[in-house]
Amino acid sequence: MRYRCPFCGYWRADPTIINEWDAVIPPPAPELKSIYVDPKSTALLILDMENSICNKHRCVASIPRIKSLLNKARQAGMLVVYSLTRTGNIADINQHLSPYTTDPIVKSNVDKFYETNLEDILRKHHIQNVIITGYAANGAVLHTAVAAAFRGYQVAVPVDGMSAAHLYPEQYTAWHLLHSPGSRDQAVLTRTDLISISSEPSNHVK
Repeated sequence: MRYRCPFCGYWRADPTIINEWDAVIPPPAPELKSIYVDPKSTALLILDMENSICNKHRCVASIPRIKSLLNKARQAGMLVVYSLTRTGNIADINQHLSPYTTDPIVKSNVDKFYETNLEDILRKHHIQNVIITGYAANGAVLHTAVAAAFRGYQVAVPVDGMSAAHLYPEQYTAWHLLHSPGSRDQAVLTRTDLISISSEPSNHVK
């Protein structure tokens, strides 16, 4: 776009990010954190793991990792909350991650707080920390994580428990969570095997 520079008086045509797209160098990979969470104040969120959309390699590969984390959460008595897409149904949730009949399930678009009772559920159980997994990284995971941070929750996202159709959305999501003003002070990136669930008071996600 050409414009007249108010400072220099000349006509200019500065490039936009689109013009310079190929010149962008990605930042270094962030460090993954080992974390300890208190099961009494932490909830595991499993978002949109529906067979009808979780049918590509990266999502399918995340299922056993989320399952391992789910098992640890169950053993510790942690609150587990599921979500569905607007058109999803419970029967479509991957069988390896099937909810208990007592598990809360919310249904919304990418932000699972939007027009649902998710916040009421978390507050009822005195939740302060959320671990967010699911599909898609740049959809439900990103938007729900940022929405949780906006509401004062501490957010942990295991990068092997989130997935997208391609690598770049996962990379962008990881960068956004750690650098966006909305989430950077309240989000950590981790891995499912780096999450310990313990009632010990020290080293909790805070």
